[in-house]
Amino acid sequence: MTHSSSDELIQASACEIKDLLNKNKVSPSELLNVLEARIQAVDGQVNALPTLCFDRARAFAKDLEKKSLEDRGILAGIPVPIKDLTATKGVRTTSGSPIFANRTPDWSDALVETMEANGAVVYAKSNTPEFGAGAHTFNPVFGTTRNPWDLSKSAAGSSGGAAAALATGCAWLAHGSDMGGSLRNPASFCGVVGLRPSMHRLADGPSTSPFQTLSMQGPMARNVADTALFLDAMVGFHNANPLALPATEASFLSTTQQKIKPIKVAYSSDLGVTPVDPEIAGICAQAALQFEEVGVIVEEATPELSEAPEIFKRLRGLDFVIGLGPLLDQHRDKLKQDIIWNIEYGRSLTAEDIAWAERKRGEIYYRMQSFFAEYDLLLCPTTIVPPFPVEQRYVEECAGQKLDTYIDWLAIVSTITLTASPAISIPCGFTKSGLPVGLQIVGKPQGEGPLLSAANVLEEILPKTNTPITPLSSIAQT
Repeated sequence: MTHSSSDELIQASACEIKDLLNKNKVSPSELLNVLEARIQAVDGQVNALPTLCFDRARAFAKDLEKKSLEDRGILAGIPVPIKDLTATKGVRTTSGSPIFANRTPDWSDALVETMEANGAVVYAKSNTPEFGAGAHTFNPVFGTTRNPWDLSKSAAGSSGGAAAALATGCAWLAHGSDMGGSLRNPASFCGVVGLRPSMHRLADGPSTSPFQTLSMQGPMARNVADTALFLDAMVGFHNANPLALPATEASFLSTTQQKIKPIKVAYSSDLGVTPVDPEIAGICAQAALQFEEVGVIVEEATPELSEAPEIFKRLRGLDFVIGLGPLLDQHRDKLKQDIIWNIEYGRSLTAEDIAWAERKRGEIYYRMQSFFAEYDLLLCPTTIVPPFPVEQRYVEECAGQKLDTYIDWLAIVSTITLTASPAISIPCGFTKSGLPVGLQIVGKPQGEGPLLSAANVLEEILPKTNTPITPLSSIAQT
């Protein structure tokens, strides 16, 4: 394979790569060679993929290549990195924690099994904050993941490694997960697409809490159609997850490619829950209004969501007690302060505190359903600030307003987590200093098809974000 064709492959979309695989113009093994060279060239600057497993990937690819083209699954041999929170058989899986720095599971998460059954070739683990806590990707095992658009800035998180790998051409598709925006925030900061699916759209597990409703796994890619393709390779019931939905009859990619326009959408600059940097609010409002170009009605509106940040804080606290409480008792000295605070806060809650949160979450859900009777989609900024300096632990202030905890700056995405709706972040423009901005688009529960289809319509109208890029040490001020 010539150098120029390697470059062309890196620049290609996942759908184009799948087409080449299906026409036998490239093999899964060749794609692995291309990625290995690309990672060697650029990942040292961003630290997106700290654990590589190319031997495992090549063995898997060779087995796949023995099958007929028709039997290679939805992805047909496209290589995929797995977030370092998710167990992958025979591959170091640390969760970004010194407690598990040397863990190599002898089993794979149900979702990894599903992806591999659908033709995904796992070649790397992507970096994440410790236990995925916090929307800035740094941990004591592998260090910090940097933003490819400006290496002095954060890639966000907790799927920061996944987003940075996509943006630098070290991945065509990337797996991630999202509790308080962890697929959406890094997509926004890195100029790629991240989809938090509906509750339990995908089967994962086994886990310490198979009945939980806050954290969901999902796809990231460089554009909407690629994201839909990857979602198709992730869905399907598995008994490791008692709440998982069966796969839909129509593929998400085919629905996405129909580019079905919504009739009427709502835009909110802040969902009534958070301060937002005025430049970000302006860029996102401008992007939402682009829907009018194709005859969609755009109105400023939002359901009443003001209690969502407090609800999320309590339910997240409970989740942390369930998932990480035993680790605090055994390894307090090996946990970062933010996680200790989160668990101890959860333990301070009374049954009545949690009952209030559950009741109020129910009210928000029904309010959203009434809202969706009038509007097809709800649009708002994905992140409230542009990418921040990599040395900062989290956003402490926005638009002159102080933010108290490490999760406060995520209210615009964590509020949507509570609604059970699917939500996607798509690139929608750049700040004056050239940093990417994401628009969050929220659909009806189990409405990924219409959501992706509408996002595909808008993506076509919005200015193009030309990923992948070679990492930039800084951006020239304009």
